[in-house]
Amino acid sequence: MVAAGNAIDKHEQYKRVFAHFDEDGDGKISGSELRRGGGGGRAGELTEEEAEAAVGFSDSDGDGLLDLEDFVRLVEAGEEEERVKDLKEAFKMYAAGAGDGGGVLITPRSLKRMLSRLGMRRSATECGVMIAEFDLDGDGALDFDEFKVMMS
Repeated sequence: MVAAGNAIDKHEQYKRVFAHFDEDGDGKISGSELRRGGGGGRAGELTEEEAEAAVGFSDSDGDGLLDLEDFVRLVEAGEEEERVKDLKEAFKMYAAGAGDGGGVLITPRSLKRMLSRLGMRRSATECGVMIAEFDLDGDGALDFDEFKVMMS
C-alpha cells in the first residue's frame, strides 16, 4: 500500500511542476514554456531549439505541445538518463584495475579491490560468487549490461 501512496505523491508532484511550466494555464506546455519554466534547473539550460526538440520527441498527439502525460514521460526519460549516467560512473570505479585492458569488465579481482576501498573485506572467491549471480554470459566477469541488471 505504501508503494501506491508514493505513486500518487509523485503524480501530484508532477502535476505541480507541470502547472509551474504551464504559464498560460491551457493544460499544455510549449517549447518556450518548457525553456522559460525551467529557471535554473535542467530545462532552463536548454536552447529554444533543444526545448522544441524535447517537446517534439515527447509529444504524443502531434500538436507540438506537451500535455501532463507527455511531460511525465519526458521527465522520467531524463531521470532514467541520469540513472544510467550514474551507473556508468559506478561501473567504471568497480571495473578499474580489472586487468581486462580497459576497465570494461568487473572481475572478481576488481570487485575485491573496490569493496576493500569501501571497507568491506571479501576474498576473490567470494567476489567470484557475487559476480556469478549476475554473469549472464558465463565469462566470469560483469559487463555494463549485467551490472545494470545487478543494480536494478
